[in-house]
Amino acid sequence: MSKAPKYRAPALDKGLDILELLARTAGPLNMTAIATAIGYSKGEIFRMLQVLEERGYIARENDSGYTLTNRLFMLGMERPPIKSLGEAALPVMHRLANETQQPCHLVVVSGEQMVVIARVDTPGDVGFVVRVGHRRSLAHSTSGTVLFAFQSPDVRRQWLQVLSDSGTRYSRKRFVEQADRIRALGYASLASAAVDGVTDLSAPIMQHGHAVGALTIPFVERRPVQVTIRRAIERLRAAVTDISKELAS
Repeated sequence: MSKAPKYRAPALDKGLDILELLARTAGPLNMTAIATAIGYSKGEIFRMLQVLEERGYIARENDSGYTLTNRLFMLGMERPPIKSLGEAALPVMHRLANETQQPCHLVVVSGEQMVVIARVDTPGDVGFVVRVGHRRSLAHSTSGTVLFAFQSPDVRRQWLQVLSDSGTRYSRKRFVEQADRIRALGYASLASAAVDGVTDLSAPIMQHGHAVGALTIPFVERRPVQVTIRRAIERLRAAVTDISKELAS
C-alpha cells in the first residue's frame, strides 16, 4: 500500500491534476470534462483554469476547450543536461541536413515516451518534418527503441516497468529483440510505424556509456535520387559520433 502524503496543498493538487490530464489528452477539453475527469466541481477549478491560462500553461482553443501549451516543455528544456545536448547537437544537425538533403530531429526519453526536443528542416522542398514537442511511446517509435537499446540492463528493466505501469500495449518480446538487433548494428533503419513511404534512420548519442539522445532522419526517397539511404546512414552515424565527442569534451 502506498503511504498517504504527509502534507497537502489542495490548490496545487488541482493545478497539477489539470496539467497532467491535459498532457494525457490528445484534443481540447472543456471545463465540464476537466472537472468530471479529476473529480472536482466546475466552481472548484474555475479560478485554477484562469490562473493557468494567464501564466501560459494552458490555452483556450476556440469554443472546444483547453489544451496544454509548450510552456512546461520549454521549462524542461532549460535544464542544463538537455540544454547542453541541444547546444552540442544543433550545429551538427544543420550539417547533417545539408549533407543528406533530409530533415532530422533530436529525441530524448520522457517517462514511457520519447519527446522531440529539436529539429532541423530539409534544405530542399520535400521532406517529412516532425514537430518539436511531439511525443510517442518508446515501444512504438524507432527513436524510442534506439534510446532503449543503448541502456544498461538495469535501466532497461526500469524502463520496461515504466511501460508496464503506464498501460502501454505492445509486444515486450518483439520490442526487446528489435532493440538487441539495433544495438548490435549500431543504428536503426526501419519503416515508419506512423507514415507510409518514410524510413526512420536513427542512431544513439552516447555519454558515459549510454544513450542520452537519439538523432533521427525521417528519410523520404526522392526522384531523382540525390542522396542514397546508405549514404544518409553513414552521415548520420558520423553526426552522432561528433555530438557524443562534443558532450565528452
